[in-house]
Amino acid sequence: MGDMRKDYVSERFMIVSKKDDKVKDSKKSPFAPGNESMTNPSVLSLVAKDGMLQRLQDSDDEFVEGWSIRVFESKDPIVSVETENSYSDRPFYSEPAYGYHYIVVASPNQKDTFATIDTEQWSNILVVVQDRLRWLYTQKGVTYVSIYADQGELSGSTTPHPHLNILTFSTIPPIIEEEAEASHKILNEKGVCPMCQTVNEEISGPRQVLQTEGFIAFCPWSPSYPYEFWIAPKKHTTSFSKITQKEINDLSLILRATLGGLSQTIKNVSYNLVFHLSPEKKNSRQIHWHIEIYPITKSWSGLERGYGIFLNDISPEEAAEKLGAACRKELANLVGIV
Repeated sequence: MGDMRKDYVSERFMIVSKKDDKVKDSKKSPFAPGNESMTNPSVLSLVAKDGMLQRLQDSDDEFVEGWSIRVFESKDPIVSVETENSYSDRPFYSEPAYGYHYIVVASPNQKDTFATIDTEQWSNILVVVQDRLRWLYTQKGVTYVSIYADQGELSGSTTPHPHLNILTFSTIPPIIEEEAEASHKILNEKGVCPMCQTVNEEISGPRQVLQTEGFIAFCPWSPSYPYEFWIAPKKHTTSFSKITQKEINDLSLILRATLGGLSQTIKNVSYNLVFHLSPEKKNSRQIHWHIEIYPITKSWSGLERGYGIFLNDISPEEAAEKLGAACRKELANLVGIV
């Protein structure tokens, strides 16, 4: 496994990740039922039986069949607990790329997407992610747990089969650290959580996309991507691992409706879905957790890559209007309203 290197001056990290060079059968999805031997054994396989969900796992000589969700350690991990314990200081700063990398296969059907998986399945996925998150924070050397999904050819995914990645780090990722520090500063200066303030402003504004009982989806005021949108809890909460089953079901509904609406608005869209969660360590700055979705509709220019100034050909207000119309139709279909 490779190492984690830091920029000469800034806190930007990159990981040198050495991939498995073995030739794989490109016609077979390693995440599909019947191909379990192509991955590591599952640590959790959810199986529906007699109206109940059984929590099983593979044994050394037998794979669980009939699963609906499957969780296992990646065979090509970006981070690893077996990494070499080597460090170096600036200007060539590096540290071990230490951590765990799990795959959560979201559906046994490789033709599914996150926009076609039903809300009940989404609820089960989120429960599995929540359980794995809790367990990982009990492990030595885990400072932050990241959760993300890549959908579509331009998203960076190596397989179209819908799945999520759960990666841990021994340090807090720079973007989360920056967000947490900025949130803490605003909270101290103004006495208000900046995300709570954002939710209160966007809940009846022109960038609102969709609402459920406990969540709001909106296009951010200053997006990095056309049609970018966020999903945030309406009430102040810093811990995804502690949300209730009712809240999980509500989150599943808005996730399915908005991703369905996005796929209706932009055909064959590629996107990244990223959980922005608080570090669970007590001495860390906390953030109002939320999910960010980045549609990939065009390549970045030199202005964006070199200076971090983003050019969008559609305003977030116009994007929210188009997404909102499509998402409301999806929501109506999901809850059975004609």
